[in-house]
Amino acid sequence: MEEIKQAIVDFLMSGGKELGIVLCSMVPVIELRGAIPIGWLTEPQTPWWLTYILAVVGNMIPVPFILLLIRQVLDLMEKVPIKFVQAVAAWVRRKAEKNTEKIQRYGFWGVCLFVAIPLPMTGAWTGSLVAATIRMNFWKAMLSALLGVMIAGVIVSLICFGASQGIEWLKFLI
Repeated sequence: MEEIKQAIVDFLMSGGKELGIVLCSMVPVIELRGAIPIGWLTEPQTPWWLTYILAVVGNMIPVPFILLLIRQVLDLMEKVPIKFVQAVAAWVRRKAEKNTEKIQRYGFWGVCLFVAIPLPMTGAWTGSLVAATIRMNFWKAMLSALLGVMIAGVIVSLICFGASQGIEWLKFLI
């Protein structure tokens, strides 16, 4: 498992660390929550502010495409005569529907908070999927996702870079 993890990191970083942070933050499930720790852990450490900006930009790149195209893509996938493709489309729709009620109740702020929570399956990809499913206005959904991504980025950056600063202070005091 360690070799697989290292192979993925090596692939993402093959174009340089900054590009690796952007690419990593574009990947579903990993998103910014995985990209910021990469900037923090790889040597030399990328400055927190650059890591944050790169991760936010990378995490937002897929959002407009998801908002504009996901319903049509899922419709096409359901018509493909391959059971696996149909099953993936059904799984994605179930995932969106599972979170729709909560997000619909709070609208703009529901999407924002859903994206902002730095837990697996709550990022910009799923938030955008749900926003598209409930047919939220495009620009409203974009702004909501952006605010959520920025909040998640602050939380993850504080955990990663704040922890390292705290460790440095502890070393200094001891």
